[in-house]
Amino acid sequence: MSATPHSDTARPVVVLLTRDGVEPPGNLSAIEEIADVRIATAETLGAALPGADVLLVWDIFSGALEPVWGAADALRWVHVAAAGVDKILFDELRDSPVLLTNARGVFDGPIAEYVLACVLAHDKLLHETEALQRSGEWRWRETTRVAGRRALVVGTGGIGRAIARLLRAVGLEVRGAGRTPRSGDPDFGEVVDSARLAEHVGDVDHLVMVAPLTEATRGLLREGEIAALPGGAHVINVGRGGLVDQQALTAAIASGHVTAHLDVLETEPLPSGDPLWSLPGAHVSPHMSGDVTGWRDTLAAQFLDHLRGYAAGRTPGPAVDKSGGFVPGSR
Repeated sequence: MSATPHSDTARPVVVLLTRDGVEPPGNLSAIEEIADVRIATAETLGAALPGADVLLVWDIFSGALEPVWGAADALRWVHVAAAGVDKILFDELRDSPVLLTNARGVFDGPIAEYVLACVLAHDKLLHETEALQRSGEWRWRETTRVAGRRALVVGTGGIGRAIARLLRAVGLEVRGAGRTPRSGDPDFGEVVDSARLAEHVGDVDHLVMVAPLTEATRGLLREGEIAALPGGAHVINVGRGGLVDQQALTAAIASGHVTAHLDVLETEPLPSGDPLWSLPGAHVSPHMSGDVTGWRDTLAAQFLDHLRGYAAGRTPGPAVDKSGGFVPGSR
């Protein structure tokens, strides 16, 4: 296996990993003009991989590669059509020279808009107003001014930076939390140590979780960090469910200590009967914060652009650091 770009006279062989119910790339015919394409599901991936040098993971939540890794005898490049790569990573892939790329940049703006919508819905009491309307109750209330509120964005990659810029644009005071504390960051101003989160959340109005899910970030927001939040704080998770101790957060919502918007959860779909379905102060969405109209077309266009370069002998990128689970320089 090799991470070197394709430079053979033969056309590259691309395996498209998908599943029933997922629309194929809209530009599949254009991809097929450049490469020989084998369409596979989790059940047929092992048979499709021998001789293939590219794997396009179109079914972004699939973990099908690990069980059939031995069949990947010519694989050079894996592209995941998502920002997060935690579902595809395993030790053999990490240790191999196979190049891994992701959908870097595609979801930055859409997720930032979603987070801003969560902030506005919370501070302007939109959920409460909707509930009162449905119950036929006319109740005047005062809302909170958004400008001057404080946000901490945990995860300082491209999506986190887009969130910071948008929140700053409406007047919030924004800091970041990442692996490397620093001052003078162009988007966050100050970046605090995400490994010491409890020390930095005591004055936070909106806590935004958007870090990639790695061994270092799993369970980053636990009972102690949640307890350190001020009463009435608002947690927004648009990263991965595993970033948050969901049981501890649910208890804090039930007690009235915090509220939350959760677009990602430990188990998806959220199981029937889970208290988050009905708890006042809990707002759940089905992992859709980045999925705007046309998002699949954007993902397909990004892969086609990478593939054209690969077929011409260029290395696709930027590459994901497989040991860390993120693109270097993006946190």
